[in-house]
Amino acid sequence: MAPYFVFPQNLKSLEEENDDNRLHVLNPTDVASLRLPEVEEFVKGVSFDLSDKEIFCIEEQEVFDNVYSVVKGFSSLTPSGKVNLVESLRSNLSVLLPNVDSLLRVSQGQDDDNDNENEPPPVLDRVSSYRNALKIYTFFLFSIVLSEESSASSNNKTKMTGTNRKKQLVHSWNWEPQRGRILNLIANSLEINLALLFGSTDPDENYLSFITKIAFGLFESATLIKDSETKDALCRIIGACATKYHYTAQSCASIMHLVHKYDYVVTHMADAVARAEKKYADGTLASSLIREIGRSNPKAYVKDTVGAENVGRFLVELADRLPKLISTNIGVLVPHFGGESYKIRNALVGVLGKLVAKAFKDFEGDVSSNSVRLRTKQAMLEILLERCRDVSAYTRSRVLQVWAELCEEHSVSIGLWNEVAAVAAGRLEDKSAIVRKAALNLLIMMLQHNPFESVLDGLQSDNETYDGGENHGKEQQESLTDSVPNLEEGIPQKDSSVPDIGNLEQTRALVASLEAGLIFSKCVSATMPTLVQLMASSSATDVENTILLLMRCKQFQIDGAEACLRKMLPLVFSQDKSIYEAVENAFVTIYVRKNPVDTAKNLLNLAIDSNIGDLAALEFIVNALVSKGDISTSTISALWDFFCFNISGTTADQSRGALSVLCMAAKSSSGVLGSHLQDIIDIGFGRWAKVDPLLARTACIAIQRLSEEDKKKLLASNGSRVFGFLENLISGVWLPENTWYAAADKAIGVIYTIHPTPEILAAELVKKSLSSVFICSGGDDLQNDIESSSADILTTVQVARISRYLFVVSHVAMNQLLYIETCVRKIQKQKLKRDKLGANGIKEDDTPKDNINAELGVSASEEAILDTLSERAEKEILAGGSNEKYLIGLCAPFLTKLCRNFSLMQKYPDLQASGMLALCRFMIIDPDFCDANLQLLFTVVESASSETVRSNCTIALGDLAVRFPNLLEPWTENMYARLRDPSVSVRKNAVLVLSHLILNDMMKVKGYINEMAIRLEDEQERISNLAKLFFHELSKKGSNPIYNLLPDILGKLSNQELKRETFCNIMQFLIGSIKKDKQMESLVEKLCNRFCGVTDTRQWEYISYCLSQLAFTEKGMKKLIDSFKTFEHVLSEDSVMDNFKSIITKAKKFAKPELKLCIEEFEEKLTKFHMEKKEQEVTARNAQIHQQKISGMEGCAVARNEGEVSEGSDIIEDGEINDPSMEEIAQSSDSEVNRSGEYSGTSSEVTDMESDGTEVQSKVASKSRATESKAKVESCEISSSTRRSTRSKQKDRTLE
Repeated sequence: MAPYFVFPQNLKSLEEENDDNRLHVLNPTDVASLRLPEVEEFVKGVSFDLSDKEIFCIEEQEVFDNVYSVVKGFSSLTPSGKVNLVESLRSNLSVLLPNVDSLLRVSQGQDDDNDNENEPPPVLDRVSSYRNALKIYTFFLFSIVLSEESSASSNNKTKMTGTNRKKQLVHSWNWEPQRGRILNLIANSLEINLALLFGSTDPDENYLSFITKIAFGLFESATLIKDSETKDALCRIIGACATKYHYTAQSCASIMHLVHKYDYVVTHMADAVARAEKKYADGTLASSLIREIGRSNPKAYVKDTVGAENVGRFLVELADRLPKLISTNIGVLVPHFGGESYKIRNALVGVLGKLVAKAFKDFEGDVSSNSVRLRTKQAMLEILLERCRDVSAYTRSRVLQVWAELCEEHSVSIGLWNEVAAVAAGRLEDKSAIVRKAALNLLIMMLQHNPFESVLDGLQSDNETYDGGENHGKEQQESLTDSVPNLEEGIPQKDSSVPDIGNLEQTRALVASLEAGLIFSKCVSATMPTLVQLMASSSATDVENTILLLMRCKQFQIDGAEACLRKMLPLVFSQDKSIYEAVENAFVTIYVRKNPVDTAKNLLNLAIDSNIGDLAALEFIVNALVSKGDISTSTISALWDFFCFNISGTTADQSRGALSVLCMAAKSSSGVLGSHLQDIIDIGFGRWAKVDPLLARTACIAIQRLSEEDKKKLLASNGSRVFGFLENLISGVWLPENTWYAAADKAIGVIYTIHPTPEILAAELVKKSLSSVFICSGGDDLQNDIESSSADILTTVQVARISRYLFVVSHVAMNQLLYIETCVRKIQKQKLKRDKLGANGIKEDDTPKDNINAELGVSASEEAILDTLSERAEKEILAGGSNEKYLIGLCAPFLTKLCRNFSLMQKYPDLQASGMLALCRFMIIDPDFCDANLQLLFTVVESASSETVRSNCTIALGDLAVRFPNLLEPWTENMYARLRDPSVSVRKNAVLVLSHLILNDMMKVKGYINEMAIRLEDEQERISNLAKLFFHELSKKGSNPIYNLLPDILGKLSNQELKRETFCNIMQFLIGSIKKDKQMESLVEKLCNRFCGVTDTRQWEYISYCLSQLAFTEKGMKKLIDSFKTFEHVLSEDSVMDNFKSIITKAKKFAKPELKLCIEEFEEKLTKFHMEKKEQEVTARNAQIHQQKISGMEGCAVARNEGEVSEGSDIIEDGEINDPSMEEIAQSSDSEVNRSGEYSGTSSEVTDMESDGTEVQSKVASKSRATESKAKVESCEISSSTRRSTRSKQKDRTLE
């Protein structure tokens, strides 16, 4: 019998001799030293022996030595030699495997024949040979795999030149298929019945340990397991060894090692475990791994973050593949929810999600097992709900993601649905953006997969579902907010399988389902205010997902979704491209349909219901969509049909809305309006304008948006008619008062846009308006009455007509100014164009003299002439010529006198609003007029009773500051004072105006910025948000001006009567806008220095609070420690000390060991000084109390003495007793007591012992001083008692 084979530690170990009868190499051949022909001949001989002889020939010493030699020198073999050797070994092993089963049948037959024989059956020898051959073939094949993989990895690391790469390709052989075949063959060898070969159901440990060691080692190669055939073979090998042959403990340890170390093996290891459980119907390996993870220390995963993540992924993969098995072992993992590693908690949450979704489906069992199953599932769901409040934002986010997955798989019951919805709605206000994103996605998923589909008859995402049919529109009205009867009517139409209502139990279930659906709808509807806030979030993901949720809510007709989507429109101006694209996509999805009529109707309804801000956003979107072609020409045609009343049922409002959308589209496509000029005039200024007065205003906008060619056509064909309409609109009285101003504004603008000589027509309009005012009275009489503050004249002249006249004259003046600027720009463009054309040479008409003058600068430049002319033209609007004033200038004195008549203005606030608006416009035009009336303007803006007047004047101040900054600079404080106005609108406009001026560098940040800081805590949220936006944008300018302004703001806010909470919130926000470490470190020093010049305890507290809000660095802490002398005197205050403790607590978190030691010493020093200062305060207070008591006692004694003296004045006059020594003792004792009370080193406690005496307990460093102090107090007591005894004796003598 041949020697038995034992797996060595490595291939070379086979050459070592051993004492036992073990197969080893005796005569190895050094293949590497042979020549190439000799190597090929040697390999052919080995291959011939393996193929020609029996499969047991590998046991023969010569064959064994030769095979060992070629395997050892495998890297030196030629490609053909490698192929021959591998094929020979593999074919022999593949032939050996089926013979094992036949050997089993033969052995059973021989056992029956040789029951009585003593000699061992010959089959035992064959079994030993089979076992040896199996081991040897397995060993040599594995050795070849290791050799090739080692050489392949070394080749990958070596950088080859082009020549070497070509040589490598010539001499290379295709190893990957061979590797897969070898490993699959070895896996097959493990799956046959090896019980006969090894004498038991499990092979010997040497065999299993060798195979598993090689298999797990190969798993460490990321490139190797990318080959699916190789990976599957390794999974089969590991599964067979660990499960079939019970090599579980060692396999578990190796699997956990690989999972901890390599993230790319996680999925493949989970596949191996799942395949083993499925193939052998044995979950021992999976259970052992779960128990191994459960027994691990949760604290170990805190530092090993990579291992924690890999183990977590492995658990989730196992739960996905083996849900029922994992559900029976989940109890050992639950304690890890209390661990500090959020990655493990995330994984466990994912595991629970997989188990809830998969582990409890198709469960067969009795009633008790079903009850246990339901309780287990309920416990898992409760854990998932509890984890929504996890301390880690990552875990909270992961839980919400799991709930979304469960909703998508319809694994959440109706009974739990609303509880999950409430949790998701609450997480919308989470401080973490990733949690908010997950909550938004969860609500989207819950709406999309809600169990109330028969109730929530929502709109489908396909645009075809947005057809405008009436029947379909009625179906869309069914929503969660409908009443129960309506819902019951809708259910049979949706699902014919609804149970019979007559059955009481089914009816109850139906009602319960409807109630749950209604609660769900209300829950989602209640989130609308939060969603509006999220659309203003700084996080783009918040905005994008909020828009998606609102789209889904709109599809299901949730209450408030439509209004919230309207607030989405201003987001098109966002600088974030993703937000703009989200808004645009949502707009197209909701409002742009395949039916052009429906699209037109949606757009015009938006235009009708939108405010000014939404109209601007709508115009921006419409322009973009027209440019892209998303709003087609058919939609434009449908809009014209609505405007022209070609569609039945069209109202005047819809016609106006259609024209508004067409005006928006005209910005991108100038020819949109040109095809319907006559319709614009006939409908816009015709009878329909009286039905909807704003239609005339919209028609004016349309005329202004015409292209230059269309304007010329309009002037040629209908010019006089159009101007007649405009003149009638401005001077007529057929428009309502609230609409006339808006229409007249646009009408005057049209005149200055298309009229060739607009100033002539405008002058006629001013004259007509003036004549309408003075139709009942002369102008001189009116001015005289205004100067005399008489309001009687207004009984005959309507206030409304004066207001209209002031509006017309001021608006004409403003448009005249704009017209002059437009003319100047046209001339400049013409000059620039002419300069470009003549840039290549000198013009023919240029003379040498002109060229010389141009070089010397003698001739006046055209730019200077143009500037002079424009200034003169602007000046003439109000000031007129040198000798006379023109039409508008004549109105200026009248307007000034009118606005100065405060009694008249107070009586007619509407007239004051018009007058002040006209005055502000005149001031914008002329600097002299502005300077003369600034005092009047600020008087009105501060004292006017009308909120509208103050608000308009505040806005006008911004325009004046832009046009005449030098004139407004002395009034800066008055402008900031508008931030304190009691009116909300005035404060809001003041914030907007100042923000615009400061952020655009039109106004310097003066020392009144603290007024803007106070608006951070304004009672109106809108104003507070505007102030926050201002400081946020201000922090982006330069090197962050807030850093320089912060000390000044702190000082001024500290002196104002602000609530502590308000002050803290303001400073916290401002300090939070400072991000640079250097600025933070400098602020530490600046704030510490402020302690020196402050004596108010409240300011100490405020400064220390600001220090506690700084983001300290190592340098910052060192500066704070070095500045101890500046704030040591304020440490007696508890609130100040609390703020310093907060600084120390935060500093310890980031401090290095050396700095941490300094911080601890600093903390001890702070505590020590705090206690000493407290003791000094107690000492001073007690000394003061003691002094007051002594003074009180002496006062009583003096009072009694004076009484006695008055009673016995006769005796005292005869013989007065006076002891000078006693008086000196008393005086000295009083002075000594005062000085002892002032001594700062003592800590005294005064306790009342008796009514006639006081005990003084002193704790001092010097015993002699304590004794001296006590003696002085006793001398004081003696002197007082001596005086009392003397006075009593005198009284006795008197009585005698």
